[in-house]
Amino acid sequence: MKKSLLVLSGVLAISAALAGCGNKAETPAADSGTAGGKGPVTIKVQGWYTEAQGNWNATVDAYNKTHPNVKVVYESMSEKGDSQEGMKKLDLLAASGEQMDVVMYSSASDFAQRVGAGILEPLDDYLKKDNIVVKDEYKLDPIVNGKYYALPGKMIEWFVLLNKDKLDEAKLPVPTEWTWDQYAEYAKKLTKGEGASKAYGSYFHNWKDYALLGLNNDMENPYLVKSDGTQNIDNPKVRYSLDLRNKMENVDKTSVPYFEVVSQKMAYRDVFYGGKTAMLATGNWMVGELSLNAKFKTVFAPYPKFDAKDPNGLTEVGADFMGVAANSKNKQAAYDFVKWYTTEGIQTQGLFFSAWKKADVEKNVDAILKSGKPEQVAMIDKASLLATLKVNKATKLVVPPTYALQQEKEYLTQVELFLTGKQDLEKTIQTAKTKIEDIRKSNAK
Repeated sequence: MKKSLLVLSGVLAISAALAGCGNKAETPAADSGTAGGKGPVTIKVQGWYTEAQGNWNATVDAYNKTHPNVKVVYESMSEKGDSQEGMKKLDLLAASGEQMDVVMYSSASDFAQRVGAGILEPLDDYLKKDNIVVKDEYKLDPIVNGKYYALPGKMIEWFVLLNKDKLDEAKLPVPTEWTWDQYAEYAKKLTKGEGASKAYGSYFHNWKDYALLGLNNDMENPYLVKSDGTQNIDNPKVRYSLDLRNKMENVDKTSVPYFEVVSQKMAYRDVFYGGKTAMLATGNWMVGELSLNAKFKTVFAPYPKFDAKDPNGLTEVGADFMGVAANSKNKQAAYDFVKWYTTEGIQTQGLFFSAWKKADVEKNVDAILKSGKPEQVAMIDKASLLATLKVNKATKLVVPPTYALQQEKEYLTQVELFLTGKQDLEKTIQTAKTKIEDIRKSNAK
């Protein structure tokens, strides 16, 4: 893992040098985005989505028709629509000096790391010129050290998908407000069978989100480090989250064991579609996917609470972070597309939920469902979906330190040792604390 981090650091160091050159060559005032009036300039939009996942060709065509001085081209960085593969390819592009204009990152940690590497152009001058106050215009505020390097595109809120057939079989109602303890009780009643044919009540993937279950909907501090970069692991909600997973996976055996998740390289979508689990805590991007792939009646419930006294609907929040490459030769044109896409443009895709405050939730849902297949759309329970979306309340968006990905990897290494029975909870917490603090201190030098 250290070797891979060194390789990535090398790529990012080269990227930073290239980005620095780009910063000196371009300013908002000097960059017209029209190539000196010689004809349309071409800007590239680079992300990990496949064309089909984002309906990108139609989206950029819609922009091109109304902006004759610019030709926008979408380039996918992953044939599988894999965000991490896409991030690696974007890093290589930045290091090689290839054309980059509009770039997207899938998480706050990925975004923060590239800001630290100098890959992204500050947008403050462009925003000021357009009289845009990000906090007033968007539901999320992706500010980093007092500056803006991206605007939020797709907004991610979490909820729980439930297989309605399995709920009915177990005579369980669709939850409208519940805690993680109640979620665990549902999992017991929804787990059926033995061996290869066993269907679990619950499934947790191997992302850091599933190792912070009870912390994810903490309004002020829903992350493994605090705002000052110090560790947030020695926190009752983190201990509870890990203990809950261990109990469900290894004691009650009502959630797919971590070892199976990683050894079989499970894809969470396939686990749910295949009926291997009755419940899946996940993000709202799944609505668009269900509209194309649903296999059975799916209902929706709010993200579970840590404590029954907590407000209903608090959910961890994320976004696609869309910014302008620091080495772009057409920064103004790239910024103009970013501004359009994160407001009007995302509405035209009919696949994602928008972070724009002026977006209408019901119209957003209707547009997503309209883009789906009628047979699959009919299996989506719109009533519970809308009810869940309307009670959702996003926690504070945490844009972590630029070295946060290193901290997440170290934390997940300790979580894996715990969930596979190789160390106890106390050692997991203490070792994770030490590792996270060591990374912070080494980056503060």
